[in-house]
Amino acid sequence: MVKEIVKDPFFLQQKSEPATKADSQVVTDILDTLKANRERCVGLAANMIGAKKQIIAVAAGPFIFPMINPVITKRSGKYETEEGCLSLVGVRPCIRYKEIEVDYLDQNFEKKHGKFTDFTAQIIQHEIQHFGGELI
Repeated sequence: MVKEIVKDPFFLQQKSEPATKADSQVVTDILDTLKANRERCVGLAANMIGAKKQIIAVAAGPFIFPMINPVITKRSGKYETEEGCLSLVGVRPCIRYKEIEVDYLDQNFEKKHGKFTDFTAQIIQHEIQHFGGELI
């Protein structure tokens, strides 16, 4: 189900908890919401749709995929950039890495490990940063 985008800074600054199989509907909702906002958004964190869970959705080219409880295990190629967020107005400076490796669960809650570079890596880093309640 497509959800409304949360713009309340107080809610967005709360930490997210690990997701469980009981959060499967959140996975469906975040994918539906990203698809519905695809023309203005390349990634979502679950808190952006009102769920304080460690779930993100990423649009990489024609593909949209979820990552449940993602953890960045390796990073290289540090750089500075600016990013906007669908939940907030304007852009903010941030530090990202050109290449990352991530352990996560897929939509079926099966363990995965992925290597991501460039813009896809940047999206993943931005969305994971939401888990700590940071406003990006």
